[in-house]
Amino acid sequence: MIDQTSRTITWDGCVNVRDLGGIPTEDGGETQPGRVIRSDNVGALTPEGWRSVAGHGVVRIVDLRWPEEIADDPPRDSDIEVVNISVLGPSMHEGREFVRELDAHVEQVDDIADHYAWSYVEFLERNQQAFGRALAAIAEADGPVVIHCMGGKDRTGIVSALLLRLAGVSLDAIGLDYALTAPNLAERTARWIAGAPTDRDRRRIEKLSETPASAMARVIEAIEERHGGVDGYLAEAGLDDAQIQRLRDLLR
Repeated sequence: MIDQTSRTITWDGCVNVRDLGGIPTEDGGETQPGRVIRSDNVGALTPEGWRSVAGHGVVRIVDLRWPEEIADDPPRDSDIEVVNISVLGPSMHEGREFVRELDAHVEQVDDIADHYAWSYVEFLERNQQAFGRALAAIAEADGPVVIHCMGGKDRTGIVSALLLRLAGVSLDAIGLDYALTAPNLAERTARWIAGAPTDRDRRRIEKLSETPASAMARVIEAIEERHGGVDGYLAEAGLDDAQIQRLRDLLR
């Protein structure tokens, strides 16, 4: 079911699911519900959870994870189409050096928003074609779409922000949607922190558990400055005018 106040969707097995509809736009309207749902890993859904997804009318799931992450999922008993597009490169192995760079940067910053404002833009610039393919997969779906990664925070958060900006949502409102993730993942994060092997790891996890609204607003602002808008970024990523227009209309 959908809570119209928080836009939260309850799917058994997932903890960070919400509709991208119902968010105010800068022209005085609001985004359309039932079109795009952002989620944490749907591989964790129970059979009841999968029935809820089907009942929501979802026709396509766009999975943004690395192949190694997908390999750990249990078998799915669902006929819903799944499109796997790893937006951070073809494999975790190839991305290890950048992950070490990310970890070092987290430890250097006092404000985690500074880390996200840098790292998310790096994600988008280094993997522009992959992000373009993910957005194209959303544009070409014939009905409601779910987008997800592991926690529904970073990769899913970026794709959601791009979609919302195309729909005419303000930077502040985009940031507020991103900020909802931290409380949704609080219990999972607490277990992660409790299992941290060192104090250093614990401090890094504590920083990364935060999702300040200003961070995602800064990311989209930077992309607009560099590419003349989200539509400019996606055109450079390989989307044609018709695909970009479908994305623009999807939530409006």
